[in-house]
Amino acid sequence: MHAAAVEFDLHIPEARSLKAKRSVVKPIVEGLRRRYQVAAAEVGHHQQWQRALVGVATVASTAGHVGDVLDEVERFVWSQPDIQVLSTSRSWLDDPA
Repeated sequence: MHAAAVEFDLHIPEARSLKAKRSVVKPIVEGLRRRYQVAAAEVGHHQQWQRALVGVATVASTAGHVGDVLDEVERFVWSQPDIQVLSTSRSWLDDPA
């Protein structure tokens, strides 16, 4: 089993309220879940209007497939017009067996 996660630190320049921020972040998170069958959630910067931290995780039988899925996820997030990606951080979870 292979598992990995990627975290996106996002800036939403047009957001002037938490409601406006969530109207941008929610479709991204739901799109990731629907399109790529991954676990995705807003995991940080909950009370900041123009910042969001989105975490995405996936599990597969091969490391190559996990890498391919996360590559697609990154392209999807980077292609969103209403956000700026400040940073990404990918981490692999080791299988103890």
